[in-house]
Amino acid sequence: MGYKNIKFPAKSIFLVTGGAGFIGSNLCEAILALGYKVRCLDNLTTGKHENIAPFEEDPNYEFIKGDIRELQVCIDACKGVDYVLHQAAWGSVPRSIEMPLFYCENNITGTLNMLEAAKQNNVKKFVYASSSSVYGDEPDLPKKEGCEGNLLSPYAVSKRADEEWAKQYTQHYGLDTYGLRYFNVFGRRQDPDSAYAAVIPKFIKQLLNNEIPTINGDGKQSRDFTYIENVIEANLKACMAEHEAAGEAYNIAFGGREYLLDIYYGLVDALEVKDEMGNRPEPKFGPDRAGDIKHSNADISKAKEKIGYAPDWSFEKGINAAIEWYKENL
Repeated sequence: MGYKNIKFPAKSIFLVTGGAGFIGSNLCEAILALGYKVRCLDNLTTGKHENIAPFEEDPNYEFIKGDIRELQVCIDACKGVDYVLHQAAWGSVPRSIEMPLFYCENNITGTLNMLEAAKQNNVKKFVYASSSSVYGDEPDLPKKEGCEGNLLSPYAVSKRADEEWAKQYTQHYGLDTYGLRYFNVFGRRQDPDSAYAAVIPKFIKQLLNNEIPTINGDGKQSRDFTYIENVIEANLKACMAEHEAAGEAYNIAFGGREYLLDIYYGLVDALEVKDEMGNRPEPKFGPDRAGDIKHSNADISKAKEKIGYAPDWSFEKGINAAIEWYKENL
């Protein structure tokens, strides 16, 4: 279970793109803790220096400020690298609807540049972030690879395109690629302040500040919230996967299902928030977000079978850890 007993060759070098972001910085931290070298590539537009500042004195850590939209930057960053963990991308479904060209440049062209750079440098494994958004309007639960619906946003299009390009690089160029379809990842270092912030850090910060969060929609939408430790495990297990498992995408989640209203009330209770009358405050409600899906729940059997994924952080365990981290760091 977990990833802390995974062994790579002694002098392995990992490149983490988007390494100053939420998921990327957690990957950098975990790999350094295992004793391997990490090269972090980030242009620091959404990634934060504070996320990677603790690693700067580690002799196994190297930082490159650069943009994945520039092919030569990607080629240089991949030199001597064994494993690429490609996390660099622009997130947010609503923002992608506002900025489709920008999402194409960053999420599709940027990923293609990284694939080409990895190929030219004979990288062993290329693991990249996909998204549960690729399931679109497919109504069946749980979501299962191979049963995708109509895509609902430019963000979803960009992630589906990444999967198709990665498959081509496995088929034609021998690059072992593994797509990880993340389902609503949360945990330490996730930014609560962005206009497009994920719901859990946003709710926690607002409640800690005695503000009442606004839930988009009726709160009855459900998500397979996935704690960051499970995502770290998936990335490292994919680096150990067999060639036969390459060229495919895998659901990365815990396999549960949480409703937003339940999460809101659970956080209110955990943080002991009361209104002026001493009662549990009710949330505010806003309009549905464009491009959002109503329900999301993952079948993770393929990832278990083919890459050895075995998540041991349940939602309950993860949310308690997240609450404690935000209490100490906000």
